[in-house]
Amino acid sequence: MSLFDMDGMTAVITGSTKGIGKAIAQRMAEQGANVVVSSRKEDQCAAVAGEINRDWAKKGNKAIPIACHIGHKEQLQALTDKATAAFGKIDVLVCNAAVNPYFGPSKDIPDSAFDRIMESNIRSNFWLCHMVLPQMVERRSGSIVIISSIGGLRGSTTLGAYGISKAADMQLARNLAAEYGPYNIRANAIAPGLVRTDFARALWEDEDNLKRRTATTPLRRIGEPDEIAGAAVMLATKAGSFITGQTLVVDGGVCIA
Repeated sequence: MSLFDMDGMTAVITGSTKGIGKAIAQRMAEQGANVVVSSRKEDQCAAVAGEINRDWAKKGNKAIPIACHIGHKEQLQALTDKATAAFGKIDVLVCNAAVNPYFGPSKDIPDSAFDRIMESNIRSNFWLCHMVLPQMVERRSGSIVIISSIGGLRGSTTLGAYGISKAADMQLARNLAAEYGPYNIRANAIAPGLVRTDFARALWEDEDNLKRRTATTPLRRIGEPDEIAGAAVMLATKAGSFITGQTLVVDGGVCIA
């Protein structure tokens, strides 16, 4: 059996209709997992689930769509309940959905934008993890992967609140790892650098910014969603079975240069 095999497993991935989340759903399906595609819009979830079933699910597994707004606790609970009802269990939870409605100096961020960042990027993950954890505890098995950012490791003059939220996600992973490790449950974070997604489009479509970033990146390029998906699959499977409480930086070397 491959160390990366996910046959018989169920993975729930938030924010999985595009970018990093979609790549993770595709690659986990490729490894044999049943996947739950989730984002706010039902039609987008259905379209991506259909694409995965057509192109990626080849081992009798399948993808299903479950729309969910991560800012609403009752919708997160419904996501947990529906996924469990559909597949009998949740083995892997990937908290990928996040927001960043503000770009600029911290002193100018509106309270509403600050609150939205904290609620969506931290509180929703905290809620969802604790909704899924009881069944993992019962089975004494499970993996949680939180998609953070190198913004949580570095200071920023324009993404301050976002960086605060992503640093908190790393600490959430550490806390969960410490608390639930005795139940054979692992929790880790992934901290991507600049990746070619719609979420980060304003950064990589700016030619001057892109030139500066790639010049200081040892690999001399930005990342692709699939390169984050590979790390997520590793952390969800036997390949990562002795890794917990860690933040895996996937940034082409930016943070060490």
